[in-house]
Amino acid sequence: MMENVNNFLTEIIDEDIANGLSERIHTRFPPEPNGYLHIGSAKAIFINWSIAKKYNGLFNLRYDDTNPVKEDTEYVDSIWEDIKWLTGEEPSGGVYYGSDYFETCFECAVQLIKDGKAYVDDLTQEEMRAYRGSLTEPGKLSPYRDRSVEENLQLFQDMRDGKFADGSKTLRAKIDMASPNMNLRDPAIYRIVRAHHHRQGDKWCIYPLYDFAHPIQDALEGITHSMCSIEFENHRPLYEWVVDNCPLPHHPKQREFARLNVTHTVMSKRYLRQLVFEKHVEGWDDPRMPTLCALRRRGYTPSAILDFVQRAGIAKANSLVDIKLLEHCIREELNDTALRRMAVTEPVKLVITNYPEGQCEEFEVPNNPRNEEAGTRKVPFTRELYIEKSDFAEVPPPKFQRLKPDGEVRLMGAYIVKCNEIVKDDNGEIVEIRCTADLETRNGMPVDGRKVKGTIHWVSAEHAIDADLYLYDNLFTLENVNDVPEGTDYLDYLNPDSLKKLTGCKLEPSLADAKEGDRFQFVRMGYYCKDRETGRFNRIVTLKDSFAKTLK
Repeated sequence: MMENVNNFLTEIIDEDIANGLSERIHTRFPPEPNGYLHIGSAKAIFINWSIAKKYNGLFNLRYDDTNPVKEDTEYVDSIWEDIKWLTGEEPSGGVYYGSDYFETCFECAVQLIKDGKAYVDDLTQEEMRAYRGSLTEPGKLSPYRDRSVEENLQLFQDMRDGKFADGSKTLRAKIDMASPNMNLRDPAIYRIVRAHHHRQGDKWCIYPLYDFAHPIQDALEGITHSMCSIEFENHRPLYEWVVDNCPLPHHPKQREFARLNVTHTVMSKRYLRQLVFEKHVEGWDDPRMPTLCALRRRGYTPSAILDFVQRAGIAKANSLVDIKLLEHCIREELNDTALRRMAVTEPVKLVITNYPEGQCEEFEVPNNPRNEEAGTRKVPFTRELYIEKSDFAEVPPPKFQRLKPDGEVRLMGAYIVKCNEIVKDDNGEIVEIRCTADLETRNGMPVDGRKVKGTIHWVSAEHAIDADLYLYDNLFTLENVNDVPEGTDYLDYLNPDSLKKLTGCKLEPSLADAKEGDRFQFVRMGYYCKDRETGRFNRIVTLKDSFAKTLK
């Protein structure tokens, strides 16, 4: 996979190397620990991690913990687990925290003040917004912009010492209030926030803003290429201004790529938090969520997710990727790797009247017909079985090749049976189907050479284990949740059928030994993963792959 990592970002790096860049390529992934990573994060991780691998460089994980209000160690721990799960290794360059650089950020801010390039401002947020101007009108200078260096130094120290109320003062970079780039119109680089920090405790009551702290952190870690999503492209001039004007040992290069947008889901952390905290889903790892922990719980593999990211493409232009491509990637992998098992989701009893009561024999069936090395397993066969309710039709539609009155089918890997009688309850529901087996067939062909087209799966009623199957569908009915029609909210498009729970399902006995995370193909039904909850399997994806035709 690493050999195929070629895109416009690697072309930039190749050009830099050709022009004399002698430093070892060094990248980073800087998540804010205020939520769980999602599949969009997987794209950023893949880009930075795979490029570091391609050039035999280093890859850092750096927590962007400069905003203590929403950060939590729960998110720190989850990010660490997701990174290791997705890449299969720890970050080669190390693990860092933005908060570890707070003292250096403060020193850089002091130097900017001494150089006349930063000032303490008393404007409120609303006033700053009004003074900022518009895309067609320049901003207005703050009345506090020309404070002396000495006054600014003292006020900034007083901010650090906690002498002012939250939000009453900010430190702003003195750049250009008439700049066509709004990010250069004297941006705030420090604000007063009294909030307990998950690592620094109550040591600080002032915190650097991301656009100021991030380039400093990159420079201190020796990052050569700071690759981030496209919304930071207009922030790049500020990034470079900070690196150029602060006493830093290194000058990283920022370049941007398009975010990963997927149909029928949201990537905004704000929306994901709302889904969790308002209990629209079970939690961050609800298998309907796009978070990595949710995809892992549902049964997706790291290799399928990384394959999806690569197929979706790495470019600068935003696009909307069909979620069916993700389903295709995991389906394609599991088709080759998942062990086959028989599971009856809506059971109806089938009794073989000419099979001896109390007798049990075992049929040997392949674990994966596509892989001989997967071997075989033995499945118990008895007089009473369970089959799918939908595999029998009292009044069959045209071309119905499953079981019907006086019709024959093959029981997968076992005998051919013929339906002779139907037993119904008082409500007219079929509760039992009585058949006779051609006991000479076992798993071979009939002696008389007749052809039986239909094959259905089954489980022994005596040996079956009970389980619940959770069937998942898209969380949202709207294809592009980033483009919600005017007058509506994204929550209006929550799919009421995104989860269907099947209880009382009957599974072959070998599945009693399934461990959390084990993946199977339930033959003719779909791909499933053993959940952490006892007796529950999550459907990863259906068997049908309509997207394969699109790819061709």
